[in-house]
Amino acid sequence: MTVRSAVFIDGAYLIKLLESDFSGARIDLEKVSDQVCLDSERFRTYYYDCMPYQSNPPTEEERERTSRMNKFIAKISNLPRFQVKLGKLGKIGTEYVRKRIEVLMSVDIVQLSWSKNIGTIIIISGDGDLVPAVTAARDAGVLVKLWYTRSSIHYELLDAVDEFHVIDQKLVNKIKLDPNS
Repeated sequence: MTVRSAVFIDGAYLIKLLESDFSGARIDLEKVSDQVCLDSERFRTYYYDCMPYQSNPPTEEERERTSRMNKFIAKISNLPRFQVKLGKLGKIGTEYVRKRIEVLMSVDIVQLSWSKNIGTIIIISGDGDLVPAVTAARDAGVLVKLWYTRSSIHYELLDAVDEFHVIDQKLVNKIKLDPNS
């Protein structure tokens, strides 16, 4: 019997690691999902992110950023077996703060694990706030795999998962966006 997997991608984490560790490589999210699920059937990929911050009234730059993000979200929402979930981006002083991303991911990880619809959870993130959800998934009998970079990982998350894999140049080469698309 084929094991079914669900992939959970923290969009901001993935973009940040691509910018910092891989010269801003542009990737194909469907290829990402397929590569991390090579030994199982992909049930669904969940992609989590926030829309860009907009002041009131929004600046022209904010409107442009939001327009680009809307196009991106529409594109990945139409990929087979993809679901996009959005948190909120707030502004505190001069800092931008993502809200609800880890909560949304955690709720989905726990619900899907206990539903018995999947046998493996694959997480692309580095956030230690996911540890309780990972623990609950393992308690439900689900195998939990983590894909991360060494430059951005909470070590409690590494300790909590069953398996971990480093996102390296070899993987990035396999998931790069086709320059003709």
